[in-house]
Amino acid sequence: MEYIDFKKLVDALTAKSKETEWVEFKHNFHSNEEIGERISALSNSAYLCNMPFGYIVFGIDDGTHDVIGTDLYATRKKVGNEELESWLSMRLNPRIDFEIIDDFDYEDKGHVCIFKIPATTNRPVSFLHEEYVRVGSTTRKLKDYPDKEAKIWKGSQKPLEKIVLKKGLSPQEVVSYLNIETYFDRLHLPMPQDTTGILDRFLSEHFIVKGEVGYGITELGAILFAKRLSDFDELKRKMVRAIVYKGKNKIGTTRERPFDKGYAIVFEEMVEWVNDQLPSNEEIGQALRTEARMYPKIAIRELTANMLIHQDFAEQGFPMIEIYADRIEISNPGQPLISVERFIDEYQSRNDSLADIMRRMGICEEKGSGMDKTVFSIELYQLPPLRFQVQENRTTVTVYSYRKFAEIDKAERIRACYQHACLKYVSNEKMNNQSLRARLGIEDKNYPMASRIIKDTLEAKLIKEESQEGVYRHSYIPYWA
Repeated sequence: MEYIDFKKLVDALTAKSKETEWVEFKHNFHSNEEIGERISALSNSAYLCNMPFGYIVFGIDDGTHDVIGTDLYATRKKVGNEELESWLSMRLNPRIDFEIIDDFDYEDKGHVCIFKIPATTNRPVSFLHEEYVRVGSTTRKLKDYPDKEAKIWKGSQKPLEKIVLKKGLSPQEVVSYLNIETYFDRLHLPMPQDTTGILDRFLSEHFIVKGEVGYGITELGAILFAKRLSDFDELKRKMVRAIVYKGKNKIGTTRERPFDKGYAIVFEEMVEWVNDQLPSNEEIGQALRTEARMYPKIAIRELTANMLIHQDFAEQGFPMIEIYADRIEISNPGQPLISVERFIDEYQSRNDSLADIMRRMGICEEKGSGMDKTVFSIELYQLPPLRFQVQENRTTVTVYSYRKFAEIDKAERIRACYQHACLKYVSNEKMNNQSLRARLGIEDKNYPMASRIIKDTLEAKLIKEESQEGVYRHSYIPYWA
């Protein structure tokens, strides 16, 4: 950068009446971690503000915006034996190509150091596995602002109905690729008498499009109704894989099955096959004493539907159902649009068109209610709480087999308490010591055990005591309520 361009940039940024969500002024360096957090926040906020870049400008008074100079030369600074720029880049995900400009002094007023940060393009930027955003002139955790988080994710992915996988097809070729009968059967609609009527219906649902030459099949149409997903190169890795392992790890495999059909066609068959692999248990907690499946069917069904609907189709990888001796792991490619703590009460889908048609077909529940029913069934079976995990490119929900209360560790007890409080709250009820004892199978005489779990969950800041006019009522609600 030439000095004249550098000066113009400083003049343009400091001319603003106040800090914005994409510009931050600082006098001097405070910590390496602070810069990393600001890079994450400014990259995400620049995207939300439709700006190509965000900026951290060192050497500026954040009140007056006067140039006062800084002693930070970021291109020369090291963290241990590693250059600061490299240290920051290695801890950002994705590794955005930010630029450090510190070659110039501003006139005779002092040295100025600028971090020029590109707006994120396809996902929120995180630093040390945490995503940040600017709210006014303050840096906050992005997970506390689900609407902003959802805008970044949704803006990064083209809707399924806008992606055309095959083009220039004749009406007969469209019918050869898609199982049209499933659509009309599941929606209880009469089948049109001719191909034109079928195509018109599929056009209205955006399963196909009409081009200059022939028809095209959209990703939405193919993912739901493809006779073989493997006929579409882009969807070969979107067929569901179900694997049964011999024990509690992946060392030995009993059986494996891929489901190479559109989700609307294969969903019922897939859920039935998975349930058939699950063991029965003669005694499940205190609530169920007769022989029954070890896992509730409704939980398997709803979590499988969520796996399909909420996956990120831009990410590589199969949706997977993995059955171990002591648990089931149901996972999908991509990260969720909301934090895992809000799965029970919130609903955000990156694939609204897919969710809409699957609800109309009766494959999944209305918005948000499926997770409520899942947690309710887990509590009825007195199973350990669900575990939600978010890795870099995958989201996993784990359902555990029955264990006695004494075999459930502290972290699981806290998680069970929080999920129970959420379920009670969305059911217009409140959690208390008695309801938690019933949930965990704790005898009434052992109520201090439940009190301890509530105390631990309060300390974890996952629940809070309900109060009315300043009077606490010995009932508890989720932290977000």
